[in-house]
Amino acid sequence: MALTLYDASVGTYKQILGAIEGVLNKGKEHCEANGIDLSEVVETRLIDDMLPFRFQVISVAHHSLGAMKGVEAGEFGPPSMGDQDYGALQSLVSESLVGLEEYTEDKVNGFMGKEMFFKMGSVSMPFIAEDFLLTFSLPNFYFHATTTYDMIRMKGTTIGKRDFIGRPRLNM
Repeated sequence: MALTLYDASVGTYKQILGAIEGVLNKGKEHCEANGIDLSEVVETRLIDDMLPFRFQVISVAHHSLGAMKGVEAGEFGPPSMGDQDYGALQSLVSESLVGLEEYTEDKVNGFMGKEMFFKMGSVSMPFIAEDFLLTFSLPNFYFHATTTYDMIRMKGTTIGKRDFIGRPRLNM
């Protein structure tokens, strides 16, 4: 059996989104138990010129469910930066997991060869669906998921690699 676009995209998004959902839950528990203000966490930056934790979580959702919606619509752009609190960010991740259920294997594999564009201001980058997902969306998704993990870990949350990896697809 060959690897499908669905396996490489939606299957992967679900695995890591589920893991990030768990990381956010552990982060909240840790912060509440240790008197760390969750509004401070939302604004945390690894370095001054990097966007905050809030943006990282928004981007995880945007480069998963948002990417699938973008492929379907034929156009994808950067996420909007809202004023979400920690609870809203948790909900965004959970809602993204639920939203991915709409993307069946047949539907996603049917996107193969579909033209689409990444648009940001006057920049328009042409892609076909599989190249967009595999060379643009997934690398961004992993970057922002890793940064989310790193930021909540930096706050002292006891998490490790297993928390980031989530539930692998085992042959059982």
